[in-house]
Amino acid sequence: MILEPLAAGTPVPAPLLAELTALYASQEGFHAMSGEFPDPADIRSEQVANALAAELAHPDAEVLLARVDGRLVAVVITLARHPDPADPDPWIGLLLVDAAEQGNGHGSRAATLVEERLKAAGHRAVRLAVLDDNLGGLAFWTALGYSFLGHRRDRELGRPCTVLRKVLLRVPRQAARIAVVAPDGAVFLCRQKNVETGPHWTLPGGGLEPGESPREGAARELAEETGWTDLEPGPLLCVWEHDFTRGDVPVRQHEHVYVARGPRRAPTAAALTGHADEGILAWRWWSRAELAATDEPVWPQDLHRLLAERADLSAERADERAGERGA
Repeated sequence: MILEPLAAGTPVPAPLLAELTALYASQEGFHAMSGEFPDPADIRSEQVANALAAELAHPDAEVLLARVDGRLVAVVITLARHPDPADPDPWIGLLLVDAAEQGNGHGSRAATLVEERLKAAGHRAVRLAVLDDNLGGLAFWTALGYSFLGHRRDRELGRPCTVLRKVLLRVPRQAARIAVVAPDGAVFLCRQKNVETGPHWTLPGGGLEPGESPREGAARELAEETGWTDLEPGPLLCVWEHDFTRGDVPVRQHEHVYVARGPRRAPTAAALTGHADEGILAWRWWSRAELAATDEPVWPQDLHRLLAERADLSAERADERAGERGA
């Protein structure tokens, strides 16, 4: 598939206009839902030409023609900058696939190519609006990784829509955490909120400072978030990556997670107060059984299994040392 931009400011050549009209006319059901043409069963070339000219009259709009083996299979309309100055993302205004070509993956391929174009232009995310009645469209876009952002009415016709967003570019970030495990096997977790991922439970920790090693960063973050200065990172539990948004910036975070043994106690009030602006909502000690049974999101995933494997490994090593001493 290739995407060709439709030239702005000049009449659409007659052969191309005929192709476009046929494509638009093939989607009678969609146009009946959207209400953009007076008679969805009788879409005419002059109507399509006027609709495209209106789109291209916007200086930040682009009409992209998707072709496969020379055939026009889809039209995509994008907007690099939304009229709302508070909206930082480009938009996909329309993705229309020829009804005769549906089921061949052309829609998802066209969407991917558009996303690649936007990423190459430096955009970090893209938005679109799906008519609330368009359940098929909503399923299509969510399957491509677009997430619910909110509800609004469109600016032109006031139609109720669901707004979706997809992150395209993420900033890499290095971080470290410590799983503090009490003598009874419980682990200390903080509940945090995030604009992208929602509330979740996670271990104390955070981003590394310049020149800081993961172990150094894990110890510093634990002291800052709990007030506990008497614990040091022990064995490495895991290394994992996850996505979230930090200060309106989409991030892909690479974390080293360590284990430390410590008493079951509360964090200091000063530490919690000092980190309230980072979204820490609550804290508690979790037993391994509670972690295995909970439906709440826990970071890292499968924490209960990771801790159980580390506990088994520690026990095996203790037995080995005891055997060596006995020998």
